[in-house]
Amino acid sequence: MAPYDPNSTDPRWNTVKPKPAPLINMTVTGEFIDGTRHDIPPIPAKIMGVAILVTVLAAAGAIALLALWFVLTLIPILLAAGLIAFTVFRVQLWFARRKSLGGQRNVFRP
Repeated sequence: MAPYDPNSTDPRWNTVKPKPAPLINMTVTGEFIDGTRHDIPPIPAKIMGVAILVTVLAAAGAIALLALWFVLTLIPILLAAGLIAFTVFRVQLWFARRKSLGGQRNVFRP
């Protein structure tokens, strides 16, 4: 057997060279130093924050539009109810006036 030659094409000596061990920078308190700033969020986190903000604003706008639609839908119903109540009140006054003219005490004049 021939001695080991790193540049040999012999498959017996064709082994994987070990990777160098990773360098771990650590402070005395046990925190890692990796050279990046952790107080600035990465770009995908900023994009996600903007997306969440847009979603919340869109949901709030949709709820506000539904509330406005509901109120605008109630306006004709409330006007009709008011007209009916006014008509019933006037009819009751008319009946009371007719009864009072027959010699009974006048409701409208004490």
